[in-house]
Amino acid sequence: MPCGAIFELDDKKERVAELEEETLVPGFWENQTKATAVQKEQGRLQNMIDNWEECQANLEEAALLHELAIEEHDPATEKEAAAILFDLDQRVASSELERMFSGEHDPNNAMLTIHAGAGGTEAQDWVSILLRMYLRWADSSGFKTRTLDLLPGDEAGIKSVTIMIEGDYAYGYLRSEMGIHRLVRISPFDASGRRHTSFASVFIFPELDDDINVDINEKDLRIDTYRASGAGGQHVNKTSSAIRITHLPTNIVVQCQNERSQHRNKDTAMKMLKTQLYKHEEELQKEEQQDLHGDKKEISWGSQIRSYVMQPYRLIKDHRTNFEMGNVDSVMDGNIGPFIKSYLLWHGQP
Repeated sequence: MPCGAIFELDDKKERVAELEEETLVPGFWENQTKATAVQKEQGRLQNMIDNWEECQANLEEAALLHELAIEEHDPATEKEAAAILFDLDQRVASSELERMFSGEHDPNNAMLTIHAGAGGTEAQDWVSILLRMYLRWADSSGFKTRTLDLLPGDEAGIKSVTIMIEGDYAYGYLRSEMGIHRLVRISPFDASGRRHTSFASVFIFPELDDDINVDINEKDLRIDTYRASGAGGQHVNKTSSAIRITHLPTNIVVQCQNERSQHRNKDTAMKMLKTQLYKHEEELQKEEQQDLHGDKKEISWGSQIRSYVMQPYRLIKDHRTNFEMGNVDSVMDGNIGPFIKSYLLWHGQP
């Protein structure tokens, strides 16, 4: 274990002890909001401590197995030690990434929305490709996903989609993906086989904790109901269960159609609106403080954060970090970890 990690581990243990003492203060549990926040921080830190201690134990076990394999000339034991080291390498890499998470909401679940941009049917197909990429990344990373809203394309693909990605640090990982994603390829929808450029915007919002209050005036909302357009069975498609909410002062629009119940769709849509309003206010405050670090420019149309080129050559490049990969198929199958890591390293630079 690196020396720096050991010092951080000691700091975390001290912090857990401080939080434990805080819970023993008379009247602590009377403030449920504060108690919940303390418990969440305590649990998160304890999970990190447990993970590092398990890694240390696994390293010692692998070392013993390796010595035993050498002494007894046992290939099977050597293979067992190698398997432990491989798993340990993955866990340490993941833990190193988590050390880079410094944002208030990095540990939270994430809402991911993709909108088709310039390019018509080609752009809508691009949204479906990106959705598949993120779903595969989430699955391979142990995150759970559920679709909140999906608007199919007119001929193919998807016009827009919103999914919830649930798991520790989902937002911390995925905030690197916010911005414009550009695709260059020979279009399968062009009979002449010409090369097309398409765009899709990706927005990432953290799922807010219940103890965060966002004041929403009912008079500022326009709530519309409509029939769900996606899959979901006869009941979903024959009743106006889908909900669209427009926040008139900001013109923020959210919609949900994944539930059979109109009431449940409204609850989910309100949660989505709360999240987006919170981030909207946060961005306004950052603008006032001139502390955007270039992010606002990066999410504007025509200023892509990443290009996926499939013709005339094959290369995926992140324009913020200059990190690139030539194995396009691997990335489109969900291997976006290297891009996430390079962004976290780049964004953490002074």
